[in-house]
Amino acid sequence: MRHRTIGSAPATRREVSVLALGAMLFGSRTDEDTSFAILDRYVEAGGNFIDTSDNYAFWTDGGQGGQSEELLGRWRRSRGIGDEVVIATKLGARPLAPGTGFVDNPEGLSAKVIQESARRSRERLGVERLDLLYAHIEDRTVPVEETVEAFAGLVAEGAVGLLGVSNHAVWRVERARALAAAAGLPGYEVLQYQHSHLRPRTDMPSGLFPEGSLGHAGAELLSYLRAEPGLVLVAYSPLLAGAYTRADKPLRADFEHPGTPARLAALGEVAREAGATVNQVVLAWQMGSGLPIVPLVGASSVAQLEESLAAVDLELTEDQRARLDEV
Repeated sequence: MRHRTIGSAPATRREVSVLALGAMLFGSRTDEDTSFAILDRYVEAGGNFIDTSDNYAFWTDGGQGGQSEELLGRWRRSRGIGDEVVIATKLGARPLAPGTGFVDNPEGLSAKVIQESARRSRERLGVERLDLLYAHIEDRTVPVEETVEAFAGLVAEGAVGLLGVSNHAVWRVERARALAAAAGLPGYEVLQYQHSHLRPRTDMPSGLFPEGSLGHAGAELLSYLRAEPGLVLVAYSPLLAGAYTRADKPLRADFEHPGTPARLAALGEVAREAGATVNQVVLAWQMGSGLPIVPLVGASSVAQLEESLAAVDLELTEDQRARLDEV
């Protein structure tokens, strides 16, 4: 397994595997035995970068989430896992009450919530310090300064190592980072956005993003990544929940546009040439990019994980990469 560095400060930066594992459904739809088997195999293969959130997976039982963090805590204790495995979690999108959601009733990003939610995540995970903590979704009811100072306070206390941000407009990310820098405070160093080879329309509103998709790593965010070499992008849903290869997993409506067929054809062509699956080509394309991108894959079985792990050793030719980039 290859690794890359996230973070800049010597005290908090970490070496993480180039392929991250998402634990979103562990402890809910994916039972404990299967979850443990996937986690064990990932670590055995050299993986050490696991992703969760304090609201995973509230939608499976109408609750508030926390199942994934709790399962990871049990797994860590049962396997004697320590600092060698980096666990990232998020706050800000946990429903405030059972039966509600993160769109209509989120916990938000106030200083009080950040302190309390980070403490609960540490308790569920069984750690003294969260390796990486993300602001999960925007909260425009709270001044950016308050959020920046609250996250920095956690770092100062030793409760958090690295800071990250997910699903925010790029201008708000830059504003928060600029405020932190001006005040001499730690700021966001890891970005987490949806990114794959297929490109969605970004002008289609949703309940979470009424202005269009702020959760997708579009041209503006990728340009920002190029301009700021200290940043790393963790790309969630790189395999589009199975839509590349499974007939029972149709593409979302925002991928239904004239550009999609050509990109699918290019992926299929390269996959045939490389003797690989389309999923593996997508992951190899991301990992071999000139940009610091870490694909974040989910798995509901060890077999699914094995397919993704095999992509780490898949080397695309310059010609294949050019065709994928230019289509």
